[in-house]
Amino acid sequence: MSISERRERDRLKVRNKILDAARWLFASEGYDAVTMRRVAEEIEYSPTTIYLHFKDKDALIRELCRLDMMSLMQAIQNAADEPEPLERLRKTGMAYVKFGIEYPNHFRLMFMSNRLHEVEQLAEMGHGNPETDAYLLLLNTFEEAIAKQLLAPEFTDPHLLAQVFWAGTHGVVAIHINLYGDPWIEWRSVEETAKMTINAMIRGVQR
Repeated sequence: MSISERRERDRLKVRNKILDAARWLFASEGYDAVTMRRVAEEIEYSPTTIYLHFKDKDALIRELCRLDMMSLMQAIQNAADEPEPLERLRKTGMAYVKFGIEYPNHFRLMFMSNRLHEVEQLAEMGHGNPETDAYLLLLNTFEEAIAKQLLAPEFTDPHLLAQVFWAGTHGVVAIHINLYGDPWIEWRSVEETAKMTINAMIRGVQR
């Protein structure tokens, strides 16, 4: 390995360490509470080192969200390739739940933080690109289901349908991330809960 290759390897190692620490801090402490200095303290580096990789906190969280959305899209790719729209919804929903349970910090940062994207940042974050925009995948699926007359005639708003479906699957993940194991409740498995929720939502709108 050459000196330049070793330096690049070390640079990426530090960058990934920063990203992992920041993801955990943002998810556990909230966006407003975390500073660049706090991230530096978590990984025992100087704040100057953090700024060598990211110019500010906004740049750091944008990169985290971009990377984590790519990870989500990779996780649901097989579902996205399903040709039949309603079956695609089932598979996409289950893949979304599985991703959220396996990567709770990714999920919290992307979908349970109170920071909204600025309009000028949307393209950078992958908005409008079917390979990086999970909402677009869901929206396109409902548009196709409407066009093929697979849904009851009163359901004509694909955005409303996509947001209801997202809310339902999101709720399954959020409850299990935050509350699963509480002895107050006799829990059923997340897979059982997800399957029943997703199937009920699809049956509720299909023709």
